[in-house]
Amino acid sequence: MEYSQKTIDGVKLEVSQFSKNKVDELHLFAKPCVSGAFSEQITQIVRARKQYLAEIGIPPGSLVFSRYFISDYANQAEALELIQALDPSGSDPCAVSIVQQPPLGANKVEAWSYVIHDQNQQTPQMEALSEHELLVRRGGYRHLWSSRLVSNNGVTDSAGQTANILKAYHRQLEDKGFSLKDDCLRTWLFVKDVDFNYQGVVEARKDFFAELGMTAETHYIASTGIEGRHANPRMNVMLDAYSVGGLAPEQIKFLQARENLNPTHEYGVTFERGTSVDFGDRRHILISGTASIDNRGQILHLNDVRKQTARAIENIIALLDDADASMQDVAHMIVYLRDIADTADVERYIEEHYPHVPKTFVWAPVCRPGWLVEIECMAIKSINTTSFCNF
Repeated sequence: MEYSQKTIDGVKLEVSQFSKNKVDELHLFAKPCVSGAFSEQITQIVRARKQYLAEIGIPPGSLVFSRYFISDYANQAEALELIQALDPSGSDPCAVSIVQQPPLGANKVEAWSYVIHDQNQQTPQMEALSEHELLVRRGGYRHLWSSRLVSNNGVTDSAGQTANILKAYHRQLEDKGFSLKDDCLRTWLFVKDVDFNYQGVVEARKDFFAELGMTAETHYIASTGIEGRHANPRMNVMLDAYSVGGLAPEQIKFLQARENLNPTHEYGVTFERGTSVDFGDRRHILISGTASIDNRGQILHLNDVRKQTARAIENIIALLDDADASMQDVAHMIVYLRDIADTADVERYIEEHYPHVPKTFVWAPVCRPGWLVEIECMAIKSINTTSFCNF
């Protein structure tokens, strides 16, 4: 993994790049360096990102997915329109996630972007199926990125909204020849007032998975369930998801790290700690939101955010090791904090140990009050196998 940082027109860009067989994958975090109005900051981010990609020779249309972490969705509901206006080619809005998870700093918005640059293809094989879905065709695989999925039928409780979202997503996948059980690799469940609404999300997800035959004896899906808000205050739950069609079962491994962590079903939830996916030339590792927990499901280091951060990283390292990877393979991290007063301590710890990894710190209470911090990441590792098609 190669790491770099650059400032363009007042925006700091933190970038990771994995390159093999003339296929580049980039993760970028864009952070305005100076305070300003929301529209100004989002304009700075989009323009700086486009300029950076142009400078390094990556053509328009290579951007696959962007998540904008914003500070006040009720007053920033024009975010999508701003992004689309700034990118009339349509390359940016294809798979756009927008969530109220305020950046922990002076910024009103920061952005994580994922880019694929295939030097073997003149035109990226991407298709916007709707404003919520982007399909990327690569070799024998179909990558489907879905974002901002909500329940629109008037149900107001979190359990009902979660059930509706998952059922609708399941139908959408089936209509496109995907299977939620076999092909969905990663979800993000953003929950308004997570201390109050999370239990409904847990129950609805568990029930829906059981209907699909997904149990502790089969598998679940790597996931982050965390505080996050939609512009509409009636939306208690919002879903982002990533599925890949065309994978064989032997390409997927569900990570456990049993010396550090217990299976999630032991404390009543249904997600995988992490998932690794082997392509012919590289391994993708998707690590769920990970906190300070032991292999009995107990919270460690109550009220000590620095020690909780260290334990969360220790758990991530154990999960990466289960995929024969390490922190040197990490492409990005998202750090969620319950208490904004802990920001300086956590930033200091992460920057001391992993200064080069692209990352963002956002205010987003974790689903269990005793957890002060949660961290998720993605990693890419070089492998060589002729059993599967290359990425």
